[in-house]
Amino acid sequence: MLPGGESYLMSPSAALVRGQLQEDRKFYYITLLRDPVSRYLSEWRHVQRGATWKTSLHMCDGRTPTPEELPSCYEGTDWSGCTLQEFMDCPYNLANNRQVRMLADLSLVGCYNMSFIPENKRAQILLESAKKNLKDMAFFGLTEFQRKTQYLFERTFNLKFIRPFMQYNSTRAGGVEVDNDTIRRIEELNDLDMQLYDYAKDLFQQRYQYKRQLERMEQRIKNREERLLHRSNEALPKEETEEQGRLPTEDYMSHIIEKW
Repeated sequence: MLPGGESYLMSPSAALVRGQLQEDRKFYYITLLRDPVSRYLSEWRHVQRGATWKTSLHMCDGRTPTPEELPSCYEGTDWSGCTLQEFMDCPYNLANNRQVRMLADLSLVGCYNMSFIPENKRAQILLESAKKNLKDMAFFGLTEFQRKTQYLFERTFNLKFIRPFMQYNSTRAGGVEVDNDTIRRIEELNDLDMQLYDYAKDLFQQRYQYKRQLERMEQRIKNREERLLHRSNEALPKEETEEQGRLPTEDYMSHIIEKW
């Protein structure tokens, strides 16, 4: 399995060569986080149109969860046409706190075995694990801050995108009209994601401010070096003129007289 989820079949010899080439490579985990309410509504619309995650194995500690550990929210081939209320009412819905679940180390809480540890303790462990893994990433971005995300990516990896990122606020989630009670219910269902997102926004701003300060410092150093170089170039012709018009010293004149 290659980065990005691509899979290839190859001969053992080709795999060996590839393995040798990859020994010198350094891989980074990166991710983009999104406002939990918007993300939840977007996933609901996606599922409503017939999307499923049937091909996802949800591997953890070398095995997939049993049907008892991870029941389905629907019967049939998909959950197309489900209402938002039906989507929220399913207690097994993996859309709930998805960002924490996908960032955390599930093996710390017995994977999908909900009886492994008490629910409150499980939630706290998952949240702390997700925060730690997010902090350890060289880069992460926030969907709601596209320009800052681009800036951080470019400064972190010393790369430049051809075009600036665009902040599109018109999304599928944005087209959903929900009342305040529904929003509060979504926030409750995604309480861990809400806490993670607050943490992520704070960490994101810290990283952004640090990179900006570093950039300004580098620019000041560059400007100072350019001024010094400019001054030295301006002084050079004057020094050359002084050298050409300078009279020999007394010792030097005595040496010439004695020699000749």
